[in-house]
Amino acid sequence: MYDVWKNVLAEIEQKVSKANFSTWFSDLSLLSIENGVVTIGVKNSFLIKQLNTRYLEIIKSALINNGVEVKDIAFELSAKKKSAIRSREITHEDVSAKEHIKEVRTKIKEQSFSNYENGLNLKYTLNNFVIGSNNDLAVSAAKSIIDAPGTRYNPFFLYGGPGLGKTHLVQAIGNELLRRNPKLKILYTPISHFYSDFVESIQAGKGKEFYRKFQKLDVLIIDDIQLIMGKEKSQEEFFNIFNDLYQLNKQIIITSDRLPSQIKTLDERLASRLTWAGAFDLQLPKFEDKCAILKSKAEFMGAEIEDEAIEYIAENVNTNIRDLEGEFSKILLMSEVRGITPLELINNGAVSVQKSSKLRSVSAKNIVEKVAKYYHLSVKEMCGKSRVANIKTARQVAMFLLSSELSMSTPKIAEEVGVKDHTTVMHGIKKINSDLKMNFLLRDQLEEIKEAIYG
Repeated sequence: MYDVWKNVLAEIEQKVSKANFSTWFSDLSLLSIENGVVTIGVKNSFLIKQLNTRYLEIIKSALINNGVEVKDIAFELSAKKKSAIRSREITHEDVSAKEHIKEVRTKIKEQSFSNYENGLNLKYTLNNFVIGSNNDLAVSAAKSIIDAPGTRYNPFFLYGGPGLGKTHLVQAIGNELLRRNPKLKILYTPISHFYSDFVESIQAGKGKEFYRKFQKLDVLIIDDIQLIMGKEKSQEEFFNIFNDLYQLNKQIIITSDRLPSQIKTLDERLASRLTWAGAFDLQLPKFEDKCAILKSKAEFMGAEIEDEAIEYIAENVNTNIRDLEGEFSKILLMSEVRGITPLELINNGAVSVQKSSKLRSVSAKNIVEKVAKYYHLSVKEMCGKSRVANIKTARQVAMFLLSSELSMSTPKIAEEVGVKDHTTVMHGIKKINSDLKMNFLLRDQLEEIKEAIYG
């Protein structure tokens, strides 16, 4: 049983950020497995509520993948942890551990096998997806798909770095489509599962059955398509499935961490088809977006946290939403354990959120040089007075990156790029921000420049 749990935790560690794993999973223990009922030991009742709300499906999936039959999951406080909590005089008068366990069991029973088989996680909805300037275009397309699947945005190709909400958004589309029409046949599957299921079907001589399963679908959602690179047979199978569904006006939704053109060894025919309806990306959230995400998270969890504490976290986490939420959860847990507010915890120096190491290692000079090199210009040319279109664009891109990556003031940016008036910088940044809404080539260029800067 110990080895099984060790493997379960190892799998979970691959699916969540380090901060979230350390906060929510590092102290869990497997107490028993009896007749499909898995009992997991936790250190306090606050953890039970969070695991129930946020990570139930991840735990269940990891257990099943390691050969455990799961009919029910229960979380229990171990005697050791109970005494530790009492010694810190932390009580939860509103909800007892027993009530939490009942809540967990109810959640699982509410999720029918039909929902489980389609791969969708019911917790992902548009209602709890925070919309900001970093994702509003993609969300707008998602809403159009929900209103008329298989028409305007088909296929829907969504790309962006890890932890920005790709899986949440595409599963929210699936859940909302099912809510509106429960008869729809929808399948969400990571491409790694598609590949392994395909290989197993070939080995078992059931290749036709595998193909027919996809032919019956109304909506196919494939996650992390970039992992199909190098798998020629799987690409061919997916290509045929894609064509059949597309011809029948069935909705196809694909996520990736990069554009198809950047996926090595991806079949050219498939790569071109994936972006027939355009490509939509999720960008890193700005400060205001991060504050909105954390406030929404606090409201969803029923947690009390001061605006100053939220702003501190938002200002210091510059990687992705997953890490942002991980730091948020860590501070809430430490606040709970120590019996003080999150802001008091921060002001007392009991917790410190480290800024991205990338940001600390990059200078303004480095950004200016990389931008100039990308556009085949010298720094002197780019930072001169020329109004030639390509030079002007390069200069504005440099302004934008100095602002977004280093949070430099406009007067300081003006000095770095050789312009006299900081209002020119403000205009340049605004221009790039506006162009990014619909100019996918510019988005790709920015990503490539960032890779050169941080690589």
